[in-house]
Amino acid sequence: MELLEEILAKENLNKAYKKVYQNKGASGVDGITVEQVGEYIKENKERILNQIRKRRYKPQPVRRVQIPKENGKMRNLGIPTVIDRIIQQAIVQVISPIFEKQFSETSYGFRPGRSCEQAIVKALEYLNDGYDWIVDLDLEKFFDTVNQDRLITIIGRTIKDGDVVSLIRKYLSAGVMVNGVKQATKVGTPQGGNLSPLLSNIMLNELDKELEARKLNFVRYADDCIILVKSEKAADRVLVSITRFIEKKLGLKVNAEKSKVTRPTETKYLGFSFWQKNDKWKPKPHLKSYQKLQRKLKELTKRSWSISLSKRIEKINYLVRGWVNYFRIANMKSKIEEIDKHLRTMIRVVIWKQWKKITRRQKALEQLGVRRDIAHSVACTRKGYQQICKTDWLKFAINIDRLRKRGLVFLLDQYQKVHVEI
Repeated sequence: MELLEEILAKENLNKAYKKVYQNKGASGVDGITVEQVGEYIKENKERILNQIRKRRYKPQPVRRVQIPKENGKMRNLGIPTVIDRIIQQAIVQVISPIFEKQFSETSYGFRPGRSCEQAIVKALEYLNDGYDWIVDLDLEKFFDTVNQDRLITIIGRTIKDGDVVSLIRKYLSAGVMVNGVKQATKVGTPQGGNLSPLLSNIMLNELDKELEARKLNFVRYADDCIILVKSEKAADRVLVSITRFIEKKLGLKVNAEKSKVTRPTETKYLGFSFWQKNDKWKPKPHLKSYQKLQRKLKELTKRSWSISLSKRIEKINYLVRGWVNYFRIANMKSKIEEIDKHLRTMIRVVIWKQWKKITRRQKALEQLGVRRDIAHSVACTRKGYQQICKTDWLKFAINIDRLRKRGLVFLLDQYQKVHVEI
């Protein structure tokens, strides 16, 4: 069977539809939602399939949205129409296994059965083997600068079905819609499309093969790549020569300001940094990862936010579980104990504010075991929210066990539950 027919097979398209439907997501420029697309497919399926087979299908331009980055800048995100997401997913399901055979063992991003955690574990192996000088490569606006001609040439070496290659090319050049105006996309592969992760790995596999040919140790997750060597001199030499390869051979841009030679303790890779104990390197969350978590917790515990305590706790728990599970191999017990302590104070502030009036505060404190005279004194205090919620009486009334019974998940509890020592 021709590759295109494998992509357009009923079973493959149904699988792609289910995947896109499960992922939900916003609608594209045509306004059709994932809930509405089923009816659209029933009415237009044969027409779309015939157009694809005859190379007459024209993907809709992607809808451009911008999302804020940690550094205050904006990242461009392209949202294809739901029908185009389904077609892209159908392509990925068929050609991904073909390219998987070619990909490097130390490439971990957007690949089945691979994760950020595995990338960090591999980096630790290299560090503990003595490769503790790191070349930290930063590809400038990778998804926006991919040379489409080079990418199509690379794809064509493996995919011999011209219809499939033509369809991929059309998705690359579909254009973007910005404020109602279509703009051409002569370079790049829009972030947000189902094809983009695979296409990025196909492009950067060329870098992987070059690093392997030079017998260099590296770990790559999408466009985040570090190379690990044994000396500063070797690291300086590698940074210069690999930068030259990336820019001349791949046509990509290396960010000279952010790409650097560094030590493990100064590295931020996939949110992790590293520290040494008894001559062994171990992982820990980077300072910026802690700061990002604390910012999010601060947002979720704003006392001005009109939301029920149960809903607030549900959102906090979702954040806590996700963050701790991601960093489960890291050493962070003392740091998260500090964050938990502050989180308890903030939750007490929320509860104290919700009690509002003196009579209600006094009654609530009495019900929680505080003596009547002390409950009255505490309820009448003019101290600020933070100050009163750090007092022993509030800590006694709204103690850790009571917060746990209310459903709140603490970072340390979750860490002790999922931590994996490596």
